[in-house]
Amino acid sequence: MTNKSITTDALQDALQAATTDRIIDVREQDEYNRGHINEAVNMPLSTLAEHTDELAKDQAYYVICQKGGRSQKAVDYLHGQGYNVTNVEGGMDDWHGEIDI
Repeated sequence: MTNKSITTDALQDALQAATTDRIIDVREQDEYNRGHINEAVNMPLSTLAEHTDELAKDQAYYVICQKGGRSQKAVDYLHGQGYNVTNVEGGMDDWHGEIDI
């Protein structure tokens, strides 16, 4: 099965539709602190494998980073572990919604 991906515009639409899907931001803590999507939980790619026990396999997740590269690596890994994950193409560079700092 091919890994799923979504654009930032489609993610904004999904969030406005009050979806129960969660967002994982795989950027490093300092990048996350400079600005992130309000609903996003920070799980840096560098330590992601240590935190998979915090994720539910019956939950859908959107995975985002700055441009889309690290999030794709995270999606590849998490998908291989049996998680329902979708890569956010373009990452925070393409995000036009509100951010928390």
